[in-house]
Amino acid sequence: MSEVPELGTEELRRLQEIGELSNDRYKGDPNFMASLARGLEVLQAFKPQYSQMSVSEISQLTGIPRAAVRRCLYTLRALGFVHCPDGRHYRLLPRVLTIGHAYLSSSELAKAAQNSLEYLSRLLNESCSVATLDGDNILYIARASVKRIMTIDLGRGSRLPAYATSMGLVLLSALDEEQLEDYLSRVTFEPLTEFTVTSAEQLREQLARVRRQGYAINDQQLEIGLRSIAVPMHSRKGGVVAAMNVGVNASQMSAAALRERVLPQLQRAAMELALLL
Repeated sequence: MSEVPELGTEELRRLQEIGELSNDRYKGDPNFMASLARGLEVLQAFKPQYSQMSVSEISQLTGIPRAAVRRCLYTLRALGFVHCPDGRHYRLLPRVLTIGHAYLSSSELAKAAQNSLEYLSRLLNESCSVATLDGDNILYIARASVKRIMTIDLGRGSRLPAYATSMGLVLLSALDEEQLEDYLSRVTFEPLTEFTVTSAEQLREQLARVRRQGYAINDQQLEIGLRSIAVPMHSRKGGVVAAMNVGVNASQMSAAALRERVLPQLQRAAMELALLL
């Protein structure tokens, strides 16, 4: 038997949450399509690190019985979402992009954010992003990259743990106490670097600082060599709907320089974009 690809704690938790919907919360609900939920769970099991997997591997990752996984893959293959070139290992096909594209092409926030980021990125000559909170992670909905400063390749649709990112800190700081407590009861802090926050107490301190100052700086908590600054994006109806950030090479720009040179431009871009929301 081939070795099952290793998943991070947050990825495993997300797959388990999807499975629990059909197993617990909606069990017996005639309006809930368990087969559709399983199909989506199978699709989300694929990641850049393990882009091709067998029925057995997907079954072990998701907890879905092999027979059900096989039926999901058979249907997805018939619809053109996956293929199986060697008769054993399945890979995603480009058609899966149509699912995310439907959101990106119809979301005013995503479209407006992309235009704004491209201008800001040219102005600063740095990589810029906009993300929303999606469960316990941030989800990139727009990004303009001018240089590669991370080992992983980020783009629209990428997900990262909220506690280890500047945009995540901004978005978490906007949660009410009940929502934050719920998040803290679920999250598992993984020491991604020596600077990563590793406890609820440390995170609370950082979030309190973000609320006071109105921005967040992530100093190599996600990856050594990456420093970023983020600000909230408010809608005209009130409330934080997303976060915008600028990422730089830590060896080329200090945290103080981020505040002095980048923060004013970032805040201006976020405010201008908020007028469109």
